[in-house]
Amino acid sequence: MARWRDRDYYYHEYYPKSTPREAKGGIKAQSKRGTFGETWWARRWIQTLESFNIGARLGRGRSYARKGQVLSIEIEKGKVTSQVQGSRPKPYDITIGLPVMSDAEWETVVNALSRQAIFAAKLLAGEMPQDIEAVFKDAGLSLFPRKHADLQTNCSCPDWSNPCKHVAAVYYLLGEEFDRDPFLIFRLRGMSRDDLIARLGQRGAPCAAAAMEASPECQGLAPEPLTADPAAFWSGKSLPESIAGEARVPLVHAALPKRLGSFPFWRGSQRFLDALEPIYTEASERGMNAFLGERGNQAGGEADGNVPALR
Repeated sequence: MARWRDRDYYYHEYYPKSTPREAKGGIKAQSKRGTFGETWWARRWIQTLESFNIGARLGRGRSYARKGQVLSIEIEKGKVTSQVQGSRPKPYDITIGLPVMSDAEWETVVNALSRQAIFAAKLLAGEMPQDIEAVFKDAGLSLFPRKHADLQTNCSCPDWSNPCKHVAAVYYLLGEEFDRDPFLIFRLRGMSRDDLIARLGQRGAPCAAAAMEASPECQGLAPEPLTADPAAFWSGKSLPESIAGEARVPLVHAALPKRLGSFPFWRGSQRFLDALEPIYTEASERGMNAFLGERGNQAGGEADGNVPALR
């Protein structure tokens, strides 16, 4: 511990706190204060970084992530590349590398996952199963980095520490991205979402693999066959007397955008769904009033028909 305190002291001596140049259009963390990551798997990723004992660089990395100093993040199998704007005119080039699991190792993991339907179901619902790390451990593997040597990080900045504050900033933003996309950690270890779903389907989990497609067979519903009569096919059935059916304000506003989730590495100053939901709420109320033929002031808005705009 003393050695790390000495290194942190020399860091402040040789690299005093600097003010980064303003970065326009950077990726800003959605977390404004406190911890990063809302889900357990995102926090698990952040805990790995914070276990490296890099001292004051962690705080500066969080500040960079929240100020939007990270200009870009590109993710591929086993590698993350990024650019971070620091105090110098030219942004720093960042790379974060993780060991890619072999195809044989993934075969072992996928076979174990396919034997428990709950794992496949939760993954396809966008949730990381709580016990999934045990599956990897039983196979002698690890989904998340276990030690410093599992990560190969590099930054073009002059700081000798690895990871530095610029790498830390990217690491925190990746943690937030894990909240949105739990398959990201699989991709970093060499398995894409589509490949994982396909392999699960090949190993006796067809309904789990088809769940995202809302397969009728997996819901206990018989598919409705097409009619063999060409006239009936092209003319369709007669319309009901009330084509609009029952009209009511939805109980959950912006349900479809919420299901789709936020954009990856959102660059706006406000969460996308937080900005979108009030618009859906007001549009629903105005639509209901228009359907009922009512005019004038409407709940949540003004009579001129203006709707809050996304910024």
